[in-house]
Amino acid sequence: MKALTVSKAVTALMLAGLVLLPLYSQLSGNIFILTLFTRIVILALAAASLNLIMGFGGMMSFGHAAYLGIGGYAVGMLAQEGVGSGFIQFPVALAASALYGLVIGALSLRTRGVYFIMITLAFAQMAYYVASGLARYGGDDGLTVYKRSDFSGLINLSNRTQFYYLCLGCLFAVIFLIWRIVNSRFGLVVQGLRSNEQRMQAIGFPAKRYQLVCFVISGMMCGLAGALLANNTDFISPAVMYWTRSGDLMVMVILGGMGTLFGPVIGAVVYLLLEEFLSQLTEYWALIMGPLLLLIVLFGRGGIMGLLGRLNRG
Repeated sequence: MKALTVSKAVTALMLAGLVLLPLYSQLSGNIFILTLFTRIVILALAAASLNLIMGFGGMMSFGHAAYLGIGGYAVGMLAQEGVGSGFIQFPVALAASALYGLVIGALSLRTRGVYFIMITLAFAQMAYYVASGLARYGGDDGLTVYKRSDFSGLINLSNRTQFYYLCLGCLFAVIFLIWRIVNSRFGLVVQGLRSNEQRMQAIGFPAKRYQLVCFVISGMMCGLAGALLANNTDFISPAVMYWTRSGDLMVMVILGGMGTLFGPVIGAVVYLLLEEFLSQLTEYWALIMGPLLLLIVLFGRGGIMGLLGRLNRG
């Protein structure tokens, strides 16, 4: 219970810091920190969506960043065609991500283990090359979003503070939804399939159907992050879909703690702050970041949340 209190306290402090960050930015005049943490919150949302299938469902997808690109391109392409309403752009982004997840999940869930990883990676690379070939929408050079999504005056995405709180609200909503899912009968079945799929099938649960629904839900959540990312950067490019970005999301989940509710958020904050800090020190920051992350994974079983849970043991 003592160790559990430590993890809860750290999580509470982190969440309070995220909520109060715009106030600090305004009082200190530091606009950059608000811009940085807006990006962190968006990628934390994407990492949380990956954690649903990887941490709770045991599905090691290496192509999750494809949903970021699909959600972003849905916003960018509609804006390019003159459709600027967020009430149209965001539902289209979610629907396109769900459709992609349905097709890819139906195919990839026929396999297991390393074959599942490679198939999800292959499909993500296909999406990357398709986006690179869209000459009308920038091709390799990417697509500039000249005007952010319009929500009929309800919220102004051009206002940094309002946009930050929109992203933070979406993150909290996704975490709440994940909590409801994993504690529901559906979620318990998905977690049971992660532990012993054959036994769950023997009991009578249609394993692939449950896993596919979970896969689609996770994709929709990441598609939402993609739509927010396009509005944040005013730009979307095929590079968002590249396999290295999927690797970044996996590192965030593993670093924070797979199968924990707030682990991916903590992992995203630590990973991206480390990346920003080290990149300011040296151009060879990756040479420092790699071994550092390796040490954390090797000696911090269960990620940062697992480390916090063992602080007061022994």
